Amino acid sequence: MPGKFPGCSDTSWPEVFTLPARPSPSTIKKPGQLPDEVIRKFFEDGFVIVENFFTAEELEPCKTAIMDVVDDVANMLFRKGKIKDLYSGLGFHERLVKMNEDFPGANILVIKTGRVPKALRQLWSNERLLNVIEQLIGPNIAGSPVWNLRAKIPHDEETTVPWHQDSAYMDKDSYNILIPTAWIPFLDTNMENGCMEFIKGGHRLGKVATHQCCHGGTWYTILEEEEMTRTLGVDVSKDRQVCPVPFGGMILFSNMIPHRSLPNMTSQIRWTVDLRWQRLETPSGLWGLKEKVPMRSADNPNLEIDWETFDSVDRNAKQTASVTGYTKEADDPDLDTTITGPWMKQWEIVHMNKHVKV
Repeated sequence: MPGKFPGCSDTSWPEVFTLPARPSPSTIKKPGQLPDEVIRKFFEDGFVIVENFFTAEELEPCKTAIMDVVDDVANMLFRKGKIKDLYSGLGFHERLVKMNEDFPGANILVIKTGRVPKALRQLWSNERLLNVIEQLIGPNIAGSPVWNLRAKIPHDEETTVPWHQDSAYMDKDSYNILIPTAWIPFLDTNMENGCMEFIKGGHRLGKVATHQCCHGGTWYTILEEEEMTRTLGVDVSKDRQVCPVPFGGMILFSNMIPHRSLPNMTSQIRWTVDLRWQRLETPSGLWGLKEKVPMRSADNPNLEIDWETFDSVDRNAKQTASVTGYTKEADDPDLDTTITGPWMKQWEIVHMNKHVKV
């Protein structure tokens, strides 16, 4: 059974949660909306691949913004004497690899970035993309406080994510909420560079299976295949599906669907971002540490997205502060490559490492 929520003395958890209902199909067609059979597949399978959704003009600015983040980290590490060179002559898919060779965990510093770069803000609130999300959760939309930039460097355990359900990282409020994710790659993704794999239909019972913590030398929760079979009613051998996605495409998936990312066996970085949304009126599901950001309201068509307030709260710092006694790797917070958070109180600790509280 799962452990206690922080600050909660009740260890009894319901076995089945109410699955959110699919919104009624809109009679008004909007740019970007997906065919009804694609939306139906999302609800039936728990995920769906959407190819050729984004244009290069929408994604290239994101790559530039990510390179700016890498540049900031490179300059900081070079200034502190942690890397031998700025490696500024290397490209989008190579530079961070060399930085990480000099300072293991440089990629973690990049993905711990707190503020949402302007280009990623524009992608997250892209009108066509929000029109799709409206098909999934209705017209009142907020961005979830859980978003992630992911730099999967080659042959790296800390960016190879094991089987899990996203709600395993959130509080129990998320169990009754549909929090759809758009997983968006900035290159063609495949089995070689670490694409995603899903367990089709693993969301249908409305259950969150028992996870463990933490996987190897990482901060990730683990969902064992035997537990998936026992609790979620799936046949892992038959229901698993590897999902390569070309540049310009995305995967839409539910917070209840079991999934993982495969290892990157190439020589280049697999850059992706995962963005999440939920209904405006629903709780944020992040242990009260950070609020969602309203993006669309049926009652306020002129809603302005308040990115400054959203960015003013550093989710990683809040997560760390919520877990006392954790092992801190560096006295200098700029060099802290650990990631920790309240999910480590939620599940049984089966493996200790530098990320786990002691």
